[in-house]
Amino acid sequence: MSYGQGGPQSQWDPWKPNSQQPWSSGGGDGTPDWAALAEASETRNRRRRLLFIGGGVVATIAVGTAVAMAVVSANSGDQASGKPTNLPASAALPSGSATAPSFAPTSAPPPLDPKDFISSAAKDTAPLSPETLFPGTQLTMGDTVYKKGATADTQNCASVAGGTLPKVLTANGCTRLMRVSYVKDGVAVTVGVAVFDTEAKAGKAKTQADKKSIVRSLSGKGVKAFCDAAICRTTTNAYGRYAYFTIAGFTNGKNVTGKDTKVFAAGDDLAEFTFRQIRRRGEAQASAAANR
Repeated sequence: MSYGQGGPQSQWDPWKPNSQQPWSSGGGDGTPDWAALAEASETRNRRRRLLFIGGGVVATIAVGTAVAMAVVSANSGDQASGKPTNLPASAALPSGSATAPSFAPTSAPPPLDPKDFISSAAKDTAPLSPETLFPGTQLTMGDTVYKKGATADTQNCASVAGGTLPKVLTANGCTRLMRVSYVKDGVAVTVGVAVFDTEAKAGKAKTQADKKSIVRSLSGKGVKAFCDAAICRTTTNAYGRYAYFTIAGFTNGKNVTGKDTKVFAAGDDLAEFTFRQIRRRGEAQASAAANR
């Protein structure tokens, strides 16, 4: 078949290989068919735009799908527990970790009992006098301040005791009796501390003492004579190898009755202070022995 004038024209396809361009519109003058060329160029551009749009949609869908898959992957796992799943794994502890040094078992010595040091003459060796037991010029108990009067110290215990007390002190081997007096608003108190060799003897003296066992009152240094003939209030107690007694009354010679609470309070204050001082004596000696 010839491809001359009047024969069938091949359709030019810009996207088809070896297709012939329409350089003529049926004429033989060799002039290009500009209308056909413009139409072909428009066709190419339109197809290229369609390809770009289609490719962009596909890329967008692909990116969106990838992001969605990443989100789903990140939220899968322990989503219900709220725990992150993409955290780095914890480092394992070394199996050969160092062990703590071991020491041979030891037993600390038991603490020293302060009462042991005031329960026998053999261990109770600290200096002892009325001034060591009752220091200073006054005594404060709570809100009450008592002024200190005279002091006395004797090895003849029976000589400063009255009633049934001299016999009790002598029978149990009293070695020393120290006295001190305090006064407050017309009420005076004398404390007598009897010293024995052992706690057992001091305890026995306390048990044998009765209502008629009294220590004699001590006047002087601002304290008037009291309880020489009047009725007074007395107490008896013991701690360690010490037995201690109080006698309290009015400096004007008035008898003490059950309604005289100031007299009872003064006697109780001095008895309590005496107990504390004896106990502190034991504590001081126990502490000194522990530090040696």
